[in-house]
Amino acid sequence: MGESATSSETHMTADRQIPCGLVASAVVSAWTWAATLLQSSSMAYKCGVSGPFWYASGATIQVLLFAYLAIELKRRAPNAHTFLEVVRVRYGAVAHWVYIFFGLETNCIVTGMLLLGGSATISYLTGMSTEACCMLLPLGVIVYTAFGGIKATFVMDYIHTCIIFIIILVFVFTVYATSPQIGSMDNMYKLLQEAAAKSPVQDNAGGQLVTMASTGGIIFGVINIVGNFGTVFVDNAYWQRAIAAHPAHAIDGYLIGGLAWFAIPFTLATTMGLAGQALQLNMAAADVGAGLVLPTAAATLMGHGGAAAALLIVFMAVTSALSAELVAVSSVVTYDIYKQYIKPDATNAEVKYVSDIAIVCYGIFAGLMAIFLKGIGVNLGYLYELMGIMITGAVVPLALALVWSKQNLAAVISAPIISTALAIIAWLVCAKKLYGYVDIDTTGADYPMLAGNVVALLMPIPICLIFTAFAPDNFNFDKFKMEIDVVENEEGTVKKMQEQLQLDEKKLTAGSEKAAKWSVILTVLLIIVWPLPLYFSGYIFTKGFFRGWVAFSIMWVWWSILAVVIYPIYENFSVIQSVFGNIAQDLCGSGYVPPTKEKEIEFVVEEEE
Repeated sequence: MGESATSSETHMTADRQIPCGLVASAVVSAWTWAATLLQSSSMAYKCGVSGPFWYASGATIQVLLFAYLAIELKRRAPNAHTFLEVVRVRYGAVAHWVYIFFGLETNCIVTGMLLLGGSATISYLTGMSTEACCMLLPLGVIVYTAFGGIKATFVMDYIHTCIIFIIILVFVFTVYATSPQIGSMDNMYKLLQEAAAKSPVQDNAGGQLVTMASTGGIIFGVINIVGNFGTVFVDNAYWQRAIAAHPAHAIDGYLIGGLAWFAIPFTLATTMGLAGQALQLNMAAADVGAGLVLPTAAATLMGHGGAAAALLIVFMAVTSALSAELVAVSSVVTYDIYKQYIKPDATNAEVKYVSDIAIVCYGIFAGLMAIFLKGIGVNLGYLYELMGIMITGAVVPLALALVWSKQNLAAVISAPIISTALAIIAWLVCAKKLYGYVDIDTTGADYPMLAGNVVALLMPIPICLIFTAFAPDNFNFDKFKMEIDVVENEEGTVKKMQEQLQLDEKKLTAGSEKAAKWSVILTVLLIIVWPLPLYFSGYIFTKGFFRGWVAFSIMWVWWSILAVVIYPIYENFSVIQSVFGNIAQDLCGSGYVPPTKEKEIEFVVEEEE
């Protein structure tokens, strides 16, 4: 693959040539955290069918809306390695350091959730020390991430996505077809009614589990929506996938990936979380908060095989998402700190070396951080609902920095700081007023978390508008193209990419409009048109409606498999053919003629007509 194979550009951006199917698969994998599997199942156990829906919809719309920013980044800052470079070029060093803080804070929160959920599950199923799990989980990820860079994460993302969907299908067919304890949709419905009769769900219509009219569910939905804006828009892992994507496929990759991801929490939790209630597992609140509904239900239904499947699916989710976080942090350390403020003239080899060191150091730090969080009583569920309060204040000003030329320096610096401070105040004051004291339990309750999250998301809007109104900026977005530099020996790669961007300029403009239109349409559908009529009507599912609901979730899984498992194989068939052809030639000495050098083993994207 020539020089680019070991260059920092390839290491960090995969030469910006990843095709649609692998982008979608990577989005699914990077967005499938431990919380995707564990917290969604816990919410199904607590709230019934509304829990899986609100988890899935509340964390899908951000990926769909991000598709618009992804294409704008490709158009306006084609040389970017991180989203923070955009902030630096437009607003200078002070703003740059503010967003470095919020970006790294986001990475720490996401990593903490991954390791807390993963270590709790592994410890529960194997008896291994939780502390040991927190330290051992990052080790293997460090090795393949440091050596392979972001291309390795794309390949591993695909493999992990395949395994996750296979295990979901195993769980689905076990619960709804073969299990002697449940075995059918109709029997699941009957068992859920019996469970609700024995222990009615507070604030659910009729105390039932089979209703979207759940106050707890919709409160969680709002918290989920707010928090996940932060973990998509302020997490460099998502911007890096936009950067690595081929210009023609960034939009479709994110739209397809977001919709395909929806099936994972929606179907898995509708299966395993509800199974926990149908089996009347009677789990302690602490275990539910730690995300142990999924492994407990799996072990109850399938014995050791179910426990192993739960262990594997959680391990896949943790390692894949953790790999994305390691690359994201190393990119920030390398391009936004080391190359910008320590050694601006760093060579390609030096940049790659610093990247590897950053990956190793952050992996070790992540394990220690998870041990600390566990020690102070913070579990997966608590950290998941807290994340919006701590990071979502940066979402609005960051998005406007890329698309609104008028937003000024005062707005972009003050909005995240003021909003986060007010969100923390609202969170703690609400806990104090409602419960009389502040501790882990009261601050983790629904209404304090809701208050803090809503303030974090909404306050930046008036702050940005007011500060900008006094002294509007008039930024020329072409500055991004002129001032974001490449590392030595990368000019050939970037020149090729810029030529491609020029050829695709009309397509990119049309794609931007397409992304804006479809992201808004799908967002309105997923959080308004679909759920709210079911919520406000107080409708309790009939047996037939429940059967259709479950069948629809299973069909969504099959569509997702087609989109992110089968399609990438079709899309990269020439690459696969080259790999096996060269292997056959080496092993068998056949007359097979390998592809020409231009067809060497790398991701190949055919030009669109």
